[in-house]
Amino acid sequence: MNDKVERHYASRSLVDSVLAAVDEALPSQPKPTDLAPLDQFHAGGLEASRMLATLAGLAPGQRVLDVGCGIGGPARFLAETFGCSVVGIDLTAEYCRLAEALTQRVGLADKVSFRPADALDLPFDAASFDAVWTQHVAMNIADRPRLYREIHRVLRPGGKLALYDAVAGSGDPLFPVPWARDASTSFLLTPEALRTVLEQSGFAIVAWRDVTPEASRWFAARAGATPQKLGLHLLMGPDFRTMAVNFGRSVLEGRVGLLMAVAQKSTA
Repeated sequence: MNDKVERHYASRSLVDSVLAAVDEALPSQPKPTDLAPLDQFHAGGLEASRMLATLAGLAPGQRVLDVGCGIGGPARFLAETFGCSVVGIDLTAEYCRLAEALTQRVGLADKVSFRPADALDLPFDAASFDAVWTQHVAMNIADRPRLYREIHRVLRPGGKLALYDAVAGSGDPLFPVPWARDASTSFLLTPEALRTVLEQSGFAIVAWRDVTPEASRWFAARAGATPQKLGLHLLMGPDFRTMAVNFGRSVLEGRVGLLMAVAQKSTA
C-alpha cells in the first residue's frame, strides 16, 4: 500500500522542475509565504494552517513533528510565524528533497529539517516532541489506530496533536481527488469514528471544530479562477485541476467534510 501511495504523489525530476518554476515566478530570496500557492497542500491554504496553529496554541521554542509534511510549506510557516523548531517526515522521498531545497531558498534551514519516513513507524524516540502536526494526511492511512499510537508515543507528556483532515460525509468522494485516484487509497473516517480512535489511542480531545463551512466558501471562491504559475499542478501534474474540482464538489455536496482537532497526551 505504501508503494501505491508514494507513486500517487511522486514524479520524476520533480525537484528540478519545481525549482525552475520558483526561480521564474519569484525573486531570488522569496519569503516562505510567497510559496503558499505551491506548498500549502490542503483546503484553505495558508489561512487554514494559521487557524490550526492558533487552535493548538503553538508557541516559540516548541519542537514540532510534521507528519506527512509534503514539500514543507506548513513546517516553514510554523518556524517563521510561530517560532517553532520543526522536523518534517513524508513517505515520498522526492517531496523531502524538494522541501529541503525550498527551505534553503527561504533561509530557514536552521529551524526546519526533513527526512523520508513512514508515519506508522516513526524513527524517533518516545517523548521527543512538544506537538505533532498533520494536515490532509490520514485519509491515505488505513491503520488509524497504529498512526495515532505512534504519534502518542513520540509526544512528550502534555504534548498535543494538531490535525486537519477530510472526513467521511454522506457519500463517497468524487474520484480522482488530490489524495487518491480511486477508493483503494482513500480511507476516510466519520467524525465520530475519528474521535473514538483518538481517544482509544490515549488522547483527550481539547478542541474539535467542523471547518466544512469555511472550506466550502474557499472552494466556491476558487471556482473558475485562473491558475497561478506556482500551484499544486506542478506537483500533481495535469490531472490536478480535475482532482481539485472533484474535491470541491465533494465538499459542497456533503460527501466529504473538513475537521480540525487538537488532542492532548496526558501529563502523567
